[in-house]
Amino acid sequence: MAEPAPVAGSAAELEYLRTPRAIRERCGALFALAQDGKLEHFALDESKLEAVVERVLAVTREHYPDLRTIPYHGRFRHFGAGGVDRLAQLDAAMSRLSREEQLMTRFELVITSVLLDAGAGADWVYRDLSGKTFSRSEGLAVASFDWFFSGGLSLEPKAPYRADATKLERLSGAELARAFQVGTDNPLVGLDGRARLLRVLGRVVNEHPAYFGSPPRLGALGLHLLGEAERGELEATRVLSAVLLGLGEIWPGRETLLGQNLGDVFPHPAVGRVPFHKLSQWLTYSLCEPLEAAGITLRGLSELTGLAEYRNGGLFIDAGVLVPKHARVLGDVHAVDSEIVVEWRALTVALLDRTAERLRDRVGLSPEELPLARVLEGGTWRAGRVLANEKRPGGVPPLRVQSHGTVF
Repeated sequence: MAEPAPVAGSAAELEYLRTPRAIRERCGALFALAQDGKLEHFALDESKLEAVVERVLAVTREHYPDLRTIPYHGRFRHFGAGGVDRLAQLDAAMSRLSREEQLMTRFELVITSVLLDAGAGADWVYRDLSGKTFSRSEGLAVASFDWFFSGGLSLEPKAPYRADATKLERLSGAELARAFQVGTDNPLVGLDGRARLLRVLGRVVNEHPAYFGSPPRLGALGLHLLGEAERGELEATRVLSAVLLGLGEIWPGRETLLGQNLGDVFPHPAVGRVPFHKLSQWLTYSLCEPLEAAGITLRGLSELTGLAEYRNGGLFIDAGVLVPKHARVLGDVHAVDSEIVVEWRALTVALLDRTAERLRDRVGLSPEELPLARVLEGGTWRAGRVLANEKRPGGVPPLRVQSHGTVF
C-alpha cells in the first residue's frame, strides 16, 4: 500500500519533494491523467513505445555492444568530445595529489561543468586549442574543462586544478564570456544566468561548512560523502540528498516552502507541486564516477529517475508517443514553469521508466545490471538527439523552451 501524500505546505512535504519517490509519484499522477485523456496539452499513444525501445536498443548496441559495460550518463562522457582524452590529461597532472585531493578536484570540475551545461542554444560554438569546434553539451563540456584545467577557477597559481569559492563569488559575466568565446556573432543562451549561478555557488560554499568544510572548498562535498559511506558503500539517494541540501540555495527565482528553495519543482493544477531535479540528478549521476574512483561502491542507482530534459522529452514527441493536443505546444516558446512544459517533463519521466523496463526485459538484464543511469547514456538521450537530427535542421528539439540557463 502506497504511503499517503504529505500535507501541502508542511515540513513533511518539503522533505518529500526532495526524493525520487516524489518525482515518480507526481509524474505518475500526470501520466495516469494522460492515459485517461484528461491532460490539456498532451495525449499518449503507447502503441508507439515499442518502436522507441527498438531505436534505443539499436543506438545503444552501436556504441556499447556489451550492454553490461555502458558507462553512467554523466558529465565525464562529454569530456572526451572529439576523441581527446581530457580526463587522462587531468589525471596525469594531479597524479601526485592524495586520494582526497583528487576527489575534491574531480568534484569541483564536475559540479562547475554541470552547472554551466544548461542548453547552449543553436548558434553557439567553442573552438579548442587544436582548432576543433564543438557545440551544445559537448562544447560546454570542453569549454568548462579548458577553463578549469587552465586554472581559471583557482586563486592559487601553484594549485590550478581547483575551483575556489571566493573566485566563484567574484565571477563576472564578461569573464565567463571570454572563457566560452561568447560574442555578438557567437551568442550563448543564458550567459548572465550561468555567471550568476556560479557566484551564488561560491557564496553557498562559503556559508555552509557542514557540507563544504572549513576552510570552505566546493570539492569538500566529496569528503562529506566519503564520511557518509558505510563499509565502503553508499546509497545513490544519499548523493542526491547531499546535492539537494548542500547546493539547494543556488537556484534562482524558484518557489520556496518554509523558507527553503525548492529548486526544480513546479506546480500543475491537477496534482500540485511536481519535482524533477533534472540538473541535480544529472550531477548525482556525474559524481558517482569520482566517488567510485575513490573506492566507494554506489548502491540503488535505479532509485533515481530519468532526466526531464529536451533530448529525452524530444524523443517521445518525435517518436509519436507524446501527441500535442493543439498547435501552441510546438508553435510557441514556453517558460520553464508553464503548464505545457510541466506536463511534457512529467510524462517524459514516466515514459523513461517504462522504456527502461521494456529494454531490460528485451535483453534479460536486471535494474542493478542496467540502471537508468546506463539506459539514459546508451540510450534514450542519444536516441533523442539522433531523431531530432533526422527531423529538423541542426537537431533542435521539437518543443521550444525559454531557457535561463538553470533548468535545461
